[in-house]
Amino acid sequence: MRAAEPYWQTVHPSKSCVTVALDEDTTMAKILIENGRIVDPSQGIDRIANLSIEDGKIVGIDVAADGHDTVIDATDKIVTPGFIDLNVELQEPGWEEDETIETGTAAAIAGGFTSIACAPNTDPPIETQAGVEFVKHQALRLNNCNVFVLACVSKGREGEQLAEIGTLVSAGAVGFCDARRPIQNAGLLRRALQYCLMFDKPILNHPQATPLVGEGVMHEGELSMILGLKGMPVEAEDINTARDVRLTEATGGRIHLQSISSVGSLEVIRRAKARGVRVTAEVCPHNIALTDQEMRRFDSNFKTYPPLRSQVHIDACIAALADGTIDVIASGHSPRASEKKMRELDQAPFGIVALETALSIVIGELIDPGHLTWLQAVEKLSLNPAKVLGLDKGTLKPGADADVTIIDPNVTWTADPSQYHSKSRNCPYAGRELRGKAVQVIVGGECKL
Repeated sequence: MRAAEPYWQTVHPSKSCVTVALDEDTTMAKILIENGRIVDPSQGIDRIANLSIEDGKIVGIDVAADGHDTVIDATDKIVTPGFIDLNVELQEPGWEEDETIETGTAAAIAGGFTSIACAPNTDPPIETQAGVEFVKHQALRLNNCNVFVLACVSKGREGEQLAEIGTLVSAGAVGFCDARRPIQNAGLLRRALQYCLMFDKPILNHPQATPLVGEGVMHEGELSMILGLKGMPVEAEDINTARDVRLTEATGGRIHLQSISSVGSLEVIRRAKARGVRVTAEVCPHNIALTDQEMRRFDSNFKTYPPLRSQVHIDACIAALADGTIDVIASGHSPRASEKKMRELDQAPFGIVALETALSIVIGELIDPGHLTWLQAVEKLSLNPAKVLGLDKGTLKPGADADVTIIDPNVTWTADPSQYHSKSRNCPYAGRELRGKAVQVIVGGECKL
């Protein structure tokens, strides 16, 4: 993990947020964050106030400033519950050339995320008690952000046999998915939804009809024809979204649809929610910030799954965020080693690194244009992800874990993948000027950034 000065000190050395240096062991310290704009959707709070932390827990808002070991001046900053990411690939064990638990959790902290859910696309996949415990142990040893484990729905992520759901829950799995391998077997998905009802755990799935996608590399449309690239029809997402919703409704289970990107899917989800179906959905920042026009560059760093869509789909996703159809904003962090991304476009793997840019994209594409308020954005970055996984997080209420993100919404910076904490460099924003960044991250009462 890169040792570096806190970002705000390198950008604004005269405006350091910390007025008293933190002790090495700050878990038991009393911390006061003063004069910040506190945004907490769980309490409907959006105002200037002080926040007090003690023994790793939130004490409360508007607490007197005396008696604290550490005082953090958050003037002109935004103070929120720590962000929670439901869609992160850490790649360890098996694909350490792409990412490790150490580099991935460091990238999460740099991006303002205090908790992440780790996808099971490792080698071997996370389908055993030992696999779950390995990730949890490594994360605890590294002591960066909280890591919650998503275990496989099917054995080997092959979509044929149901994994040992009960054993995996006992080991600490908080949900189940087959990562970026969509569940094609409807019978298996139905059984998984029924089985997970006993544990009140969600199934997370990327809705894509794989036979329709085939060897496509980008969104199917006029541009894919012009470029001579194999397209991925939007119907592939729409069909499986409708199937997943119908099976969820029939079983009474819970499903979280990952990386939604199409008009048709959103219409299905919107209607299902109106009927009371237990479905939640997420969108990734790159699927609202970038269109399929980027593929004119033939740059594999823009090759992501699902593909970048046309503007009509982006507009629909933004509207769905605003009206609550989409509950969660997740980074979709999928690091790939440079040697893999340097292959021919049709051979290069899908995926981008996204943890360290997600917040800035949300600010630039959603908050600044007025599509979302800060309360709405933080709800989708923190409170709602916690609800999906049943975590007692995403809030600044007294007694809650002191997971806090402090944001400078005005700082500008240039995306430079060579400076990222992530091990991979497959970033579509390289050289782009971004605004807003997490400048202080507190996990369990301990300052990490």
